[in-house]
Amino acid sequence: MNETERQLLQRAIRVIPDYPQPGVQFRDITTLLNDAQAFAIIIRELVRPWRDAGIDKVAGIEARGFILGGAVAYGLGAGFVPIRKKGKLPHTTVSVAYSLEYGIDAIEMHTDAIRAGERVLLLDDLIATGGSAAAAVQLLRGVGANVIAAAFVIELPALGGSSKLTTDGVPIQALLSF
Repeated sequence: MNETERQLLQRAIRVIPDYPQPGVQFRDITTLLNDAQAFAIIIRELVRPWRDAGIDKVAGIEARGFILGGAVAYGLGAGFVPIRKKGKLPHTTVSVAYSLEYGIDAIEMHTDAIRAGERVLLLDDLIATGGSAAAAVQLLRGVGANVIAAAFVIELPALGGSSKLTTDGVPIQALLSF
């Protein structure tokens, strides 16, 4: 991605102060998704490094990870696996609890969504503390997935999430860093 494209993406992200709690600068990508040019750049750049990596599945974390993950899976010729909040999937699931910046939550996926040994790219819009991403990696590995990498539009490196994943052996791709 060139510098002009990077600046376009940065300008397209809305910052909402004090959401969901005081002191948090929420990076809202819905404005970025609404911009056809910015959305195309994001998908192209999220697909590019993994085009020849033999990715079998893209796992997207609810909810913005679904939007991005579906498009990236299509671009890679891979299947898509939704990782959802607990209680949202209709079939037999496996679940992992994790800590967020603002509390505790749990995510789950269908037990039959991934076969042991499949090569999986984890995808979400943003990595901050890494709680949900680390839980997703645990969930995927628990069913035998080979987690190749985790990709994000935005990384907040000061919050340590990226280093949490790389320490766990998961390479990170982030298009923007704030």
